[in-house]
Amino acid sequence: MSAVGRYQGSMPTALLRDDAIRPTEYTRWADARARFERREKDAQIVAGLVETIPRQGLRVPIVLGVSDRDGAVYVADGHHRAVALMTLRAPRFPFHWYWIKSMGVRIEDRPFPYYLLNTD
Repeated sequence: MSAVGRYQGSMPTALLRDDAIRPTEYTRWADARARFERREKDAQIVAGLVETIPRQGLRVPIVLGVSDRDGAVYVADGHHRAVALMTLRAPRFPFHWYWIKSMGVRIEDRPFPYYLLNTD
């Protein structure tokens, strides 16, 4: 898949929370953090990101999936990157996004539907 035409946005890392941008592979962000801490390979990945992000920035954007059924927003790709960003208390993160539809997905070239996020 080519990067040409992909929408790339930036949003506050503070939105990586259970009631706004959820993890797809874990029930809650605390579960993702706990699993990454328990597994050596995952802990090494997060530690490497925590070391490199302050110097190089986040080189690979996080991919967000948005459900067309209920508007829920999930991290589809980038759980380790998200946990590293939260650990660093980084102000913002780059992302691409797509709709999760019954007929498939494709990375969007349109602006992200920010109105779906619980920003209270």
